[in-house]
Amino acid sequence: MIPRRTWLAAIPLALPALAQHPWPDKPIRLIVPFGPGGAIDTLSRTMAARFAEFANGQQLVVENRAGAGGTIGGAFAAQQRPDGATLMMADVGANAIGRLLYPSLAYDPMTAFTPIIHLVNLPGTLIAHPAVTQQTMAEIIEAARARPDGFTFSSAGNGNGSHLFMELFLKRAGVRMVHVPYRSGAEMVTALIRGDAQFGFPTVSSALSMVREGRARAVAVSVPGGTPLLPGIPAVDSVLPGFNVAVWHGILAPAGMERGMVLRVNEVFGRIAALPEVRERIFQGQAGAVVGGTPEDFAGHIRREYETWGPIIREGNIRAE
Repeated sequence: MIPRRTWLAAIPLALPALAQHPWPDKPIRLIVPFGPGGAIDTLSRTMAARFAEFANGQQLVVENRAGAGGTIGGAFAAQQRPDGATLMMADVGANAIGRLLYPSLAYDPMTAFTPIIHLVNLPGTLIAHPAVTQQTMAEIIEAARARPDGFTFSSAGNGNGSHLFMELFLKRAGVRMVHVPYRSGAEMVTALIRGDAQFGFPTVSSALSMVREGRARAVAVSVPGGTPLLPGIPAVDSVLPGFNVAVWHGILAPAGMERGMVLRVNEVFGRIAALPEVRERIFQGQAGAVVGGTPEDFAGHIRREYETWGPIIREGNIRAE
């Protein structure tokens, strides 16, 4: 579960005065566990563009290593030296629940990394095909209760956030729907637009254009307070109290990084994320909210995510392999 945050408010960031701590004398690379063009890649390149200003001129090079729900990039990053020369843009699959989804995974996401800073949360939205007659969450839940397995929902694949968010929603509501997994977010939303599924739970940024064009209808937002990008759309927790989830990303290093370096990297990314133009770009481009905080804050968040999704994955026997 994620902490409550105010959209683009003055969010406290961990900014220790450790500017004298040296950087490695070789290029710093940021491993991104997905391909170019997606939300995590866009965020990474936004960070990299301003990195040198706060890192004594050192450049940050984005390196995409996609595949297996982010765990190929995670496995690579976990094997590197914790000397500050290799960092990773964290994702829930690669860095929290990967071994639950991929039992043969060669590394343990919960022990293979040093958490540094929680950068952003990207909210999800429950969407419905326009032909769905139920307008509110309460009406959808009531109809699903009356017709077990009478509705279908699409996702971007087994264990993807769009799958897990809906599974948590259904569990909290005490109802069932038929899951139809696809291979990507694009296929997922295309299926819903065609009417092959009635519901989906993508990120707000993924759904925004089709909602504005009337090809899908937003029903609820996954974080308390909703989002200004979907005005008037309620939060899920208005009907299911305590529901508070989002896609999240942050910075990790291989396990064993020296404390001074951890704090230095935290400082640099915290300062970048605090820039008004960066925060505005994250909000407008990805509907995201900057989080920030200490390495301990991020470590606690990762543990809570594992504890939130572990039961959902185990009870649903969800496997990505």
